[in-house]
Amino acid sequence: MDEKNEQPRESMAMVSVRDLRVSYGAVEILHGVNFEVKAGETLVILGGSGSGKSTLLRTLVGLERASSGEIWIKGKNIAAISQTELDEIRKKIGMSFQGGALFGSMTVGDNVALPLREHTKLEESTIEIIMRLKLEQVGLAGFEYYRPSQLSGGMKKRAAVARALAMDPEVLFFDEPSAGLDPIIAAGIDQLILELKRAFRMTIVVVTHELASAYLIADRMVLIDKGNVVAIGTTQEMRSSSQPRVRQFLDRVAEPEVSRESDYLSMLTEHRRRSG
Repeated sequence: MDEKNEQPRESMAMVSVRDLRVSYGAVEILHGVNFEVKAGETLVILGGSGSGKSTLLRTLVGLERASSGEIWIKGKNIAAISQTELDEIRKKIGMSFQGGALFGSMTVGDNVALPLREHTKLEESTIEIIMRLKLEQVGLAGFEYYRPSQLSGGMKKRAAVARALAMDPEVLFFDEPSAGLDPIIAAGIDQLILELKRAFRMTIVVVTHELASAYLIADRMVLIDKGNVVAIGTTQEMRSSSQPRVRQFLDRVAEPEVSRESDYLSMLTEHRRRSG
């Protein structure tokens, strides 16, 4: 094994990102990102639309390739290992996609069982037992024969989590888990994340722009802005930060361009009202 791709044990975090850069063609999206995720903690990656947080998540799970830098997961630099080694690391991580990404042609049970059928040699009877256990863990016991189209938005999210848990991952990634859900259902997903952490001492990385959710579930937060990490800290440290970009995001202050656009729209509306 190449020693350059082996992380020194004394410096080992569950996930460690070092000077990560990602480009699409000539355009660089992430500009030297650095942070770590400790074993057993929930790290929330915050950022507005276009901040680069989704690109960061896709790179962390190997769906995008880094242009340069390092991504250490479980002591291996996934930015430099072979595809075969990357596939092995992926078996130790779970991913819950924003829209659920469930296969509509399969039942909920078959969606959850899919990773087990693809990556293990377990007997079908054992896979069936594991699948039912995972559905029970996310509050969907008895829904294994339903189709995704028969589920509500919140139930689809839970089914996606059950599938992400199928291989008993050591690191669980969430992409916008509360997106598109009403506040009550979103709170249920937040509680599920907290329960998974308590029950399994799981390392969890959540990408979101939902502050209420972040404040509830995060041990620490990373704020991404225009492809750069602008702040890292605990919930309390972020709340008390005086850094301008942090305050702008947390206080929901519009960009000057957006403010001018709003003023222009208000002017048009007022003009139309007077002309009507």
